[in-house]
Amino acid sequence: MRTKSLKKNKINVITLGCSKNVYDSEVLMGQLKASGKDVVHEEEGNVVVINTCGFINNAKEESVNTILEYMQKKEEGEVDKVFVTGCLSERYKPDLEKEIPNVDQYFGTTELPGLLKALGADYKHELIGERLTTTPKNYAYLKIAEGCDRPCSFCAIPLMRGKHKSTPIEELVIEAEKLAANGVKELILIAQDLTYYGLDLYKKRNLAELLGNLVKVEGIEWIRLHYAFPTGFPMDVLDIMNREPKICNYLDIPLQHISDSILKSMRRGTTKEKTTKLLQEFRKSVPNMTIRTTLIVGYPGETEEDYQILKEWVREMRFERLGCFTYSHEENTHAFNLEDDVPDEVKQERANEIMEIQSQISWELNQEKIGQEFKVVIDRKEGDYFVGRTEFDSPDVDNEVLIDASTTYLKTGEFATVKITEAADFDLYAEVVKN
Repeated sequence: MRTKSLKKNKINVITLGCSKNVYDSEVLMGQLKASGKDVVHEEEGNVVVINTCGFINNAKEESVNTILEYMQKKEEGEVDKVFVTGCLSERYKPDLEKEIPNVDQYFGTTELPGLLKALGADYKHELIGERLTTTPKNYAYLKIAEGCDRPCSFCAIPLMRGKHKSTPIEELVIEAEKLAANGVKELILIAQDLTYYGLDLYKKRNLAELLGNLVKVEGIEWIRLHYAFPTGFPMDVLDIMNREPKICNYLDIPLQHISDSILKSMRRGTTKEKTTKLLQEFRKSVPNMTIRTTLIVGYPGETEEDYQILKEWVREMRFERLGCFTYSHEENTHAFNLEDDVPDEVKQERANEIMEIQSQISWELNQEKIGQEFKVVIDRKEGDYFVGRTEFDSPDVDNEVLIDASTTYLKTGEFATVKITEAADFDLYAEVVKN
């Protein structure tokens, strides 16, 4: 028989999935703290809120397993209440309520006020920019828009996040100022599609104007752009990237594929020729730009010829950063009507081969950095090394710079100038020139 926990109400927020979910958890935690609640992130607590991901199979599996793990803890009396929110809950609420009925309550992605009420807190509209950040103190995500209007055939995000909705510039500036006051030095701008920013509010693509306002925020030293879409890219962004030293020469632009027939079926609104021209324009306008992309292999109907076109193009483009994923067949998406006809082992072989090619490219590009000096931010100390990043690297997904901690003392969150002494596929080794 389960016994009631004697712990006072401490709310433990667990975050699964992408940076957008990290941001949402931070907003939730900020609201809870403002209502006087004791709230922690992924620590011990007798009330648990699981912020789920519902994007692809692996992520859905992890979310369901986490819910089941905490239901077990509830049964055993280790926790008192379990609430589920986020994308999985938005997408599959009726199914979840039926399959895992002993969760106290399920909430979708737009039901923050309801979730707060269930946790005994009030939603405070005046808390613009108030968040309890969970990232290292030197960087934070800044979500500039919610939802997506793109019709990509493979993507379930519009089902879970709704239509594109930009956050006004003045609200984002307030948020950036509050983050800077708390010691944040790097803003990572996120949205399902940064390039759509402003179309709903200002009737034009307004990312460049937003950047022009954010660079004025005192204390912010780096601004990084994540998740741009290749169709309708606002080229004035490249001008401000060139002009403003605070804007990192870095762009995350998921391209997904390059074979024209696959791009058409994916409903990406572009072609191999247009995409290649766009990337050439990026490199011409911002010569030392680092481009990160992600690709999908094993999409329905992807032939060996389609895959070879993609593979050769990856070799030719020499992306500085690249990730490759296998296609996940998602119900209620346009592509779900197609036959998922590429066997799993073929999908995996193709993904592995692309990543092997990329590993070699990355090694070659890193060798060129030996002897060069870079400004790095120190994210953490790990074992015998301080671990930093250049402006060309995003946290968790890109290269890291390792500096011997036995010879130098560095402060987390501070910047230092380093000289690269050695380079591997995805790691650089360096010594400090000045800090």
